[in-house]
Amino acid sequence: MRPDLDTVVGLLQRAAAVPDAGIRVLDRAERESRRSWRDIRERASGIAGGLQALGVAPGETVALVFPTGFAFLEALFGVLTAGAVPVPLYPPARLGRLDEYQRLTAALLVAARARIVLVDPRVRRILGPAMLEARPPLGCRDLESLPRAASLRPAIGAEDLALVQFSSGTTVDPKPVALSHRALVTQARLLNGLWPDRPGVAHSGVSWLPLYHDMGLIGCVLPALERPAPLTLLAPEDFVARPASWLRALSRYGATVSAAPNFAYALCTRKVRDEEMEGVDLSRWEIAINGAETVVPEVVRAFASRFARWGFHEQAITPVYGLSESALAVTFSEPSRPFRSCRFDRAALASGHAVPDSRGVEIVALGRPLRGFELAVGDERGGTLEEGRVGRVRVRGPSLMRGYLHRPEATAEAIRDGWLETGDLGFVREGELYLVGRDKDILIVNGRNHAPDPFERSVAGVRGARPGCAVAVAFHPESAETEEVLLLIEAAAGASDEERAALPERCAERALAATGVRPSAVVVLEPGTLPRTSSGKLRRQEALRRFLEGRLDPPRRVTRRLIAGALARSSLAYLRGRLGGERRDG
Repeated sequence: MRPDLDTVVGLLQRAAAVPDAGIRVLDRAERESRRSWRDIRERASGIAGGLQALGVAPGETVALVFPTGFAFLEALFGVLTAGAVPVPLYPPARLGRLDEYQRLTAALLVAARARIVLVDPRVRRILGPAMLEARPPLGCRDLESLPRAASLRPAIGAEDLALVQFSSGTTVDPKPVALSHRALVTQARLLNGLWPDRPGVAHSGVSWLPLYHDMGLIGCVLPALERPAPLTLLAPEDFVARPASWLRALSRYGATVSAAPNFAYALCTRKVRDEEMEGVDLSRWEIAINGAETVVPEVVRAFASRFARWGFHEQAITPVYGLSESALAVTFSEPSRPFRSCRFDRAALASGHAVPDSRGVEIVALGRPLRGFELAVGDERGGTLEEGRVGRVRVRGPSLMRGYLHRPEATAEAIRDGWLETGDLGFVREGELYLVGRDKDILIVNGRNHAPDPFERSVAGVRGARPGCAVAVAFHPESAETEEVLLLIEAAAGASDEERAALPERCAERALAATGVRPSAVVVLEPGTLPRTSSGKLRRQEALRRFLEGRLDPPRRVTRRLIAGALARSSLAYLRGRLGGERRDG
């Protein structure tokens, strides 16, 4: 039977027939393991049978909590093969924030109404408190504990739900984004259409992006499945510890496509040593996608300059724009064209007009809409603004979400007349999108709008400040007549007492020079204090809320005692769940 190529399961069936197609995974020592799509499909079929034997029905949600590796892929495709809906969640990454992680994980499980949780055995050991609070009906199991049973083949259609992907939640709590098979397949095809193979060049990818995040899963794994093409995966934690491992993998496998947020390019520029690049050749890297957070032009230029001697070409940098609710990409810069940016008058931007000014703030163009997508910039009343006017970005296209799962009111607020209200502010110039910031993050000072990014970027490089760890928020002191800017910055781990003491004044001066507004207060925090989303983005409004409540505290120091205590509490939670008779954890 010919597979339905408008479903992810159909793509897997087709890819399994291609002998050389598959996935590589590199471990911490950069040693390679490989599985073909056929191997993954066979393992997925067994997992599907186990889920069906437990009573998981088509359309029900199954949470996945795995680090990067084959087990995640096998579980993902196993759930899909059973006709159920995978809900990828992130494994614990910040051990000093375990209590916070347990609460959030439980909340996400409840929001998705997960029928069962599939986990890595190591992760399962500490998930007890989240399981006790969320109480998924079929408990928490690793893959080896699933029943052995042949899988049935339920009918799966293109409009069926295929994935619940939680939004990043930078300004509000994460929301469960419901995506159909058609949306996922369409997005994969749109991306692959941007870099067709040509004589002498068969595209392949390398990714360290988390598989529980849309950029890693939908942007990297699914295009490799749809093509199918080779894909090499590294764990995010390995990249952060040794950024050169990403560049070495690109060289080792001659990969042509790879994506990362802006911070990754900055991290490589700052941390990769020349000796780590011995024998590396980046000349075949044609498409270096930069997205998921603000694209900083200084970072792009610094990365290109730093790695030019190893063959990297600046025109490979490809700024993009997307969001979970569109199944990922919305706009894309033209591949292999030098990235574009323009400087705009700061005061004019604050009043809603994009006026070029050679001395103004520099903003990177994020490209034009993908085929089938439309882009509009509107005002608060729903009207459409002309080019060059700053307003609310709205999009519509072929891979938009069905809605927020079990949240009809939030869905109705987000999708109006087929247009998705993104929550971003920006403008269009010469057909390309420029972003100013998030609507809910905009700072209103003396009646003028200011984006937080210029404040935060201004302190980059200040001695004693931790790179990329600053947030600017607006707050209203009791003694003030208007809102003022509060700058929260983390000190670098090795900062001296003198450097810490000088940070408030130095950062305030930098912010004033960059924005024309002097923060009314600069608060220096311990490393790791600022709250982040599951994908690593800083949560400005959550940081402000905790600050005002006196709860903006650093993570606990990770010790053997802390870990032992977490394991003991988890075991007790599993035991309480069993003895209470509510359910079995598997």
